Order: sequence, then structure tokens, then C-alpha cells
Amino acid sequence: MLAPMLPDNTPFSPEQRAWLNGFFDGLLSLDSDPNMAGADPGAVSASPAAADPLDDGDDGEAPWHDQSLPMDERMTMAEGRPLRRKMMAAMAQQDCGQCGYTCEDYSNALFLGEETRQNLCVPGGKATARMLKKLAAELDAPAEPKAVEAEPPAPAAEPGRSRENPIPAALLSSAILNKTGSEKETRHIEIDLSASGLDYEVGDSLGVLATNDANLVDAVIAALGADADMEVGDGNGHARQLRQALTEDYALGLAPDALFELLADLTADADEKATLSAMAEGEDPDGDLETLDVLAVLEKYPHLKPDAKALLAVLEPMQPRLYSISSSVKANPGRVSLTVDTVRYRIGDRQRLGVASTFLADRLEPGATLPVYVQKAHDFALPLDGDVPIIMIGPGTGVAPFRAFLQERSAAGATGRAWLFFGHQRRDTDFFYADEFAAFQESGTLTRLSTAFSRDQDRKVYVQDRMREEGAELWRWLEDRAHLYVCGDAQRMASDVDKALIDIVAEHGGCDHDAAKVFVSELAKAGRYQKDVY
Repeated sequence: MLAPMLPDNTPFSPEQRAWLNGFFDGLLSLDSDPNMAGADPGAVSASPAAADPLDDGDDGEAPWHDQSLPMDERMTMAEGRPLRRKMMAAMAQQDCGQCGYTCEDYSNALFLGEETRQNLCVPGGKATARMLKKLAAELDAPAEPKAVEAEPPAPAAEPGRSRENPIPAALLSSAILNKTGSEKETRHIEIDLSASGLDYEVGDSLGVLATNDANLVDAVIAALGADADMEVGDGNGHARQLRQALTEDYALGLAPDALFELLADLTADADEKATLSAMAEGEDPDGDLETLDVLAVLEKYPHLKPDAKALLAVLEPMQPRLYSISSSVKANPGRVSLTVDTVRYRIGDRQRLGVASTFLADRLEPGATLPVYVQKAHDFALPLDGDVPIIMIGPGTGVAPFRAFLQERSAAGATGRAWLFFGHQRRDTDFFYADEFAAFQESGTLTRLSTAFSRDQDRKVYVQDRMREEGAELWRWLEDRAHLYVCGDAQRMASDVDKALIDIVAEHGGCDHDAAKVFVSELAKAGRYQKDVY
């Protein structure tokens, strides 16, 4: 008997139709099998469990899984692919773990209905959340049923190995790396791990669970006209006061779309309602949407005062911040180092503060404890063979993992050549770790150091310019099986490095642009071109 086929115009996604067709086919085959006569009808309901709802015929290729690609390019690449793959393309492609998943696992969990929160991708921000909301609307029927037999619960992560199970660690020091006259404030952070016994590998990141600035929290409470000590709970039946909840549990940065929806429901003014509804959809009628944090929205609409509990219901959860580790545990047992740009800027008459960077710089004294965990790197690690050459491109704080790489190679006695490209604004004020790099050069751990200080001359010079200038030598290193690493800004620097690398391959490898792109792509697939960008 042929399995019944649902027509294409039924109100299901292609993935759901495929699953349902398989389900009906299973029912019919059971009915027609004489060996199943008298079988328990209840057992039939378990048969769909054998069908994997993620087995949708997709080839598994993810050409969009590149942190330097903008959202529109990634979504174009995913056109015609199953919904769960489009959801993956909407992620920031960093596999950073801040959401508790890899990009692919997060998208699959959303598709299956195992995860309902669409705002967990910190690096993707609002763009990812909005795209996921749009894609989730295509799930116009419930996701595939779960297996009847419950899977055993996953074992709890070892302490200090996940965002759900951080450990307390003590701040040892926080020192400014820039010299007087710099326009930046970059800090070298040292954290004591000796009491925890927690270790890490170079290339890993450290997750920091920060708290909001007290002045910002108080200003939000004042804008609400609420009692800071009112009990709001934490959603798990535990007592929580409003000030504590806003300090520890909720993000007060860029206003979430749901806040505009809440205010639109509160206003009786038709024009104001239309404006707020448009902002909830990502439109920017007043030209200020990208500058509005939670407090700015409440101050912009002071006559609309939501109930404190209603506000908490639309705020996004506080997310951990991940920082590339800038030390090797072999060289620094019992401690971990971070290299952190302290974020401070002004909009109007109010100073805005980076949550975790100013938490580390201003709100912790040496000896104070903070919750941390190690986030394992995904495809960002030194080659196992210490003889293999490495090329590291890390301007600004992007140099952090490469300081760790050099410490690791020095401690391990690796003999492979190492080349570092470092860039910043000015040599005199922003060349941090210069003495350490000089010592690595003297010892032979660092073979070659190429610097680009953009504001030391009339024409701005960046690391990608130095790459092109030294392209012939860089190509020779690649021919000698070098691994190439990039760490830093995804949207500008990393994409410019990509373009420079393709040009270098084309010019010095004797091939056309398309062949050079294929070569660079194959480098990445072979694990010889790795990125840690954000």
C-alpha cells in the first residue's frame, strides 16, 4: 500500500510534511503487517520516535559559517535550505558558547521546540533575534513530537566548565596597558584559579558573569517610580528584590523589541502607539533606535510607566561575556590572564558603560571574587606538531590568544617559526606587551613581528596592509604548511584580512581570484586558517 502524501498546500513546513508522511506510512505498514496482529495499539504512538526530525536530506554543508559574513549574505547562502539551517545562518557563526550551545545546536534546539528563547545569541544581538523571530513564524504547526521514551538527563557540567555552573575566582590585578595620551583604555586582568584547580587550553575563552552598574540600576528604578526593595522573585520561586534582580539578572543595554511592544500597549495616543510598534519591528522613525538602552527608552517616554514586574518580563536575561584567554597555564599555573578594552562612551549627557569591561575595571577590587567558567574553543588551537609554522594576525585586544600561543610554545620548547602581525593606533601609547614580544623574539619563540600603527603617519596603515607588503614571504610560509590565525573585529578587520589573503594567494600563488578564494576556503577546511572574531 502506498503511503498517503500530504498535499504541498497543507499548512505545514516541508520538514513537518516529510515527518508526517513518514508517520502515516508507519501506521499503514503496521496495520498491514500480519506479524503485528493483536499488537498493543499504544505502541504505535512510539513509532515516530524512530524518525529523526533533523534527518531532512540536507547535506550538512554550512557555507555561511563564517563570522566575517554579514547577515544578508549568510541568509542568501541559506536560501532553499531547510528551516533549521536558515536558523543556523541567522546566528553570529562564532560558536562562542555564550548561549550555551554551538550555532548549529542552538538552531536545532529552536527548531525542535527544545529551546524557546530567541535572544540568547549575544554577538548576533538584535539582528539575530529578529531574524530568528521571523523564521520561527514559519513553524506554523507544532514541532515534531518528542520520542515517547524520555532520554536520560545529561550529566551536570563540571564546575567551571559551563555558563550554568561557574566557579568563584579571585581578581588578582587590573592594570592599564596603554600609556598616557592614548585614546583607549585596555586592561591586563589577572585572575586566580588556584583554589578551584580549573585549567584551560590556549585558544579557550573565559566566561565572566558580570553585574550592572549600581548607578544605572538606580536610575532605571527611579524612572519606573518603583520601590527598589519590592519583591519580584526570580522566576524559580526564590525571593528577589527589584534592585538585586536588575543588578544581577537582567540586561539593561540596547532596549529589546519587547519593551517597545509593552509601551505601545500602555499608550492611548494613536501616533505614539504607531511609533512604538514600528520600533518594535526594528524600524527607526526617530533616528535614535540604535542609541536607546533601557533607561533611555524609559526617559524618552516618562509618562508611560510600566509595572516593575511587567518590565522584567520583557527584559532580556543578563548574558555572560567571553574574553579570549591571553595566557598559558603552562607558563602561569593557577592563574588566567585577559586583555580587555574598557568600554566607556557618551550619548547625549549620559556616559554609557560596557557591562563586563567596567565590572572588571571599576567595580572589583583585588581580592574580590567573581563567577567565571572556561569556554572551550571551537576550531581555534595551536597545531599539535610544535614544528609547524604559525602566522598570527591580532590587532588591539585581538592579540590576546597569540600572547597565550607564544607563552605555550615557549614553555613547550616548540621549534616551529612564529610570525605575529599586531596593529593599533600609536606605537608610543598602544604597543602593549611590547617588552614580552621582544623577549620572545630574542629567545627565538617569535621569529617575525610586523606592526601597523594606524595614526603614526598621514596615511592610515592596518595589519592587512602589512600583509600585502610582505605577501611574498607570507605565501612562502603558507607553502611551508603554516597555520594562519586571525583574532579581533569580525565585520571590518577580519573581512579585510580575508580579502588581503585572497589577493596574496592570487598574486604570489600564480592563480586567478576565484582559484585563490577556493585555496583560502580549503585552508579553512583543513584547519589551517582559523578565526576567533567577534
